[in-house]
Amino acid sequence: MEYSILEERYQLSMERIQELSEECRETLTLRKEAAAYFKEQAAFILFLDEVRRGLAKEKKEGLPSMEVLKRRNEKLYEAIAGPAYEKSFANPAYAVQVMGEKIGRMLSFLAAELRGGIAYIYEARMEEWVPCLEVFIETYNLFEAEQTGELMEETLLSELKEALYYYVSDYCDVTVARRIREQVDPSLDFAVRIVMNSDLSDLRYLYQFGEYITECEETTARFLNSLSEETVTQMASAFTEGYRRGFELAGIDLKKKKTAELRYCVGFERILRKVIEQFAAMGLSPVVFRAAVGVANKRQHLKIGYYGAYANRQYEYDHRFDSALFLDKAFKERKLSVMRVTYEEYKDLAAVYAGPAVMETFGEEPFSYENKPEAYRLNEKQKRLSVELSSQSAELVNQYIRGEERSFAIISWPTPQIGADFSEIFKEMIRINTLDYEEYKAIQSALIDALDEGEFVEVTGTSGNRTSLRIALHPLSDRERETNFENCLADVNIPLGEVFTSPRLSGTMGVLHVSQIYLNEVEYQDLELTFRDGMTVSGICRNYESEEENRKLIEENLLCNHKSLPMGEFAIGTNTAAYAMARKYDILSRLKILVIEKMGPHFAIGDTCYSHSEEVKVYNPDGKEVTARDNECSIRRKEHPEEAYFNCHTDITIPYDELGEIAVIQPDGVRTTLIKSGRFVLPGTEKLNENL
Repeated sequence: MEYSILEERYQLSMERIQELSEECRETLTLRKEAAAYFKEQAAFILFLDEVRRGLAKEKKEGLPSMEVLKRRNEKLYEAIAGPAYEKSFANPAYAVQVMGEKIGRMLSFLAAELRGGIAYIYEARMEEWVPCLEVFIETYNLFEAEQTGELMEETLLSELKEALYYYVSDYCDVTVARRIREQVDPSLDFAVRIVMNSDLSDLRYLYQFGEYITECEETTARFLNSLSEETVTQMASAFTEGYRRGFELAGIDLKKKKTAELRYCVGFERILRKVIEQFAAMGLSPVVFRAAVGVANKRQHLKIGYYGAYANRQYEYDHRFDSALFLDKAFKERKLSVMRVTYEEYKDLAAVYAGPAVMETFGEEPFSYENKPEAYRLNEKQKRLSVELSSQSAELVNQYIRGEERSFAIISWPTPQIGADFSEIFKEMIRINTLDYEEYKAIQSALIDALDEGEFVEVTGTSGNRTSLRIALHPLSDRERETNFENCLADVNIPLGEVFTSPRLSGTMGVLHVSQIYLNEVEYQDLELTFRDGMTVSGICRNYESEEENRKLIEENLLCNHKSLPMGEFAIGTNTAAYAMARKYDILSRLKILVIEKMGPHFAIGDTCYSHSEEVKVYNPDGKEVTARDNECSIRRKEHPEEAYFNCHTDITIPYDELGEIAVIQPDGVRTTLIKSGRFVLPGTEKLNENL
């Protein structure tokens, strides 16, 4: 019955949109600029209806030719891809230019929401698509009423904002609930069926997802198809075994879990299929969900889930704060309420969720985003609400998916965008992702033994790097049984190659500087953070001429709208093999932080590595317990949990060639140097220099 009602609403909506499309072309019942907007959006919606009918036909008759699929895919994304975006109403700068600031922003917001229809059509998520169509029609009716004099312009503005507000808020019980289900319910298997049932040698399968597909995705899939079964099995095993070891090292019983969340980029299906098979042998079913397409579930411009190529990174960035249109206290409470109800409904599935397994990619050129004044930005009150919503959401999730009962794994692979050496770099990454566990265990143990003698660690830069930091370590009561640093090998965080700790905030002081780094999809130039008692007190960069724009960039993207963040992690990367590879192929600027963090000391701002699982005892391979799992912020969870977590964790690495010295300072002032001028000098670690 529910489906038939949705189908009826859909058909009525499509009939009305067909009518209004003709009205915009022929009768011009709207002013010219408004007619242009509705004509553009209606054409897109009508094409999606054509795609829907085509997909239904293909289920019976099979896929059409590659040429037909490519043309369809190009048309789906043509409004935001390349130069066309400059004249698209999905571009807030253009929409504001044509329609004025207030109306232009709202209509650009709606255009972005309508683009979610691609996912809704491919996955048959009509419960989300139909309301989107209905608010589009309601918006058209408001403009029509204005044109006929039934609405004054100010009334149009207020009613348009109200319509869009309630579209997001009222349908939270559909959109937010669906997102939660996607994370824990393996029966939502749209992507899994494509991965497991397709002939992966026939690259037409790539176009079944509805994601934007380019030559990059096709080349990736073609390259993976050329690899031997043994090689693909080895690649998948490095990933799945790391995931399994994460549970083992944390003392968590993986047998109690039934689902593993898989995130990846389209094109890597051959590896993903093997990963799914290996997880099945562990008793785990896959949950694979698309990166969010609706504003109620997006996390700024970041993609969490599976996704294809970026049709336009600037488009994603322009809409990262679209929640400014509706974010208020009532919406925050509404979303949290839906989350509580949904998690309670699916609590049995949430209880057997094991955690995410993430396959990242690297290779694209760092993108320099433009901060458009026409795009929505959160005001100060909304920034506070955003932080509160993030914090309270995380606490709610942790009630049903306990931090101490889950783990994760993450690995990184290159894409053809890395350049002509793609195949060689890929093979190098296979080697780097499968380095000798035992060899690095011994080397990193030597580093940890020296670090555990210290009260502080001093880190300084060289060759123009202005870093000068003193990191305070937690006191150890029994160094025979306890340690501050975790010996990170090829388990959850692949490739291996770091020792890390949660520093003591009190006494952690100084300046952290890097000349260039890529963090959370944003490239930073000349980034400098100052710490006092472990908390950031200032941040500067040189991305823009305006100091105010640089400040906003750091606050919104790096500090995640917090005024200050703690140093949640201090680590020393030991993977000189990865560093040598990056230098050989000149791809350091193309790497994601997952690999870069293994190439020198790094410092995370935000939560510790043990966020929400501080009570779980962690042991190194030598049997010592890692006791530095808390800091002065996270310990507040026992009395004031709302003050304990920041729900972000961003690693910032100083590469070896900008590193002057890392030295351990013992309580009596004795100084032990670990790294000098970018080379390991501590006895037992010299082998790491062979790659350098």
